Amino acid sequence: MFALGSTSLKNREGVNPKLIEIDDLAITITLVDYGHGQYAGLRSPDLQNSLYLKGASERDGYERISNHQTGNALDFFAFVDGKASWKREYLAMVATAHLQAAAMLGYPVRWGGLWKTKKSKIYGWDMPHLELIL
Repeated sequence: MFALGSTSLKNREGVNPKLIEIDDLAITITLVDYGHGQYAGLRSPDLQNSLYLKGASERDGYERISNHQTGNALDFFAFVDGKASWKREYLAMVATAHLQAAAMLGYPVRWGGLWKTKKSKIYGWDMPHLELIL
């Protein structure tokens, strides 16, 4: 069984308590360890805009508000062989634990791994992303 480290716990501060509950359950059932990076949780408009300008988000933080800005989204990375990984197969297993936890708790969520980009029409462009459906 895995446990979230202090940095991951800090990086999800300000996130909706339902997502925290999902995340707390997911870490106990996941087959792949994971964590939360520096920008995984709550974001200011300026931070969201900087991620948008870098191409890391499709939401600019001002005209198009991200669910991260309202605390209704949480990103993750897989933790494999002692280091962060964004390999699709590991992210899918971490997402599966989150989706299972959400179902067990009765909270509707969306996973970014099922989204496609407007430009490329390729599914899975935001695999490390989970958000509540409100």
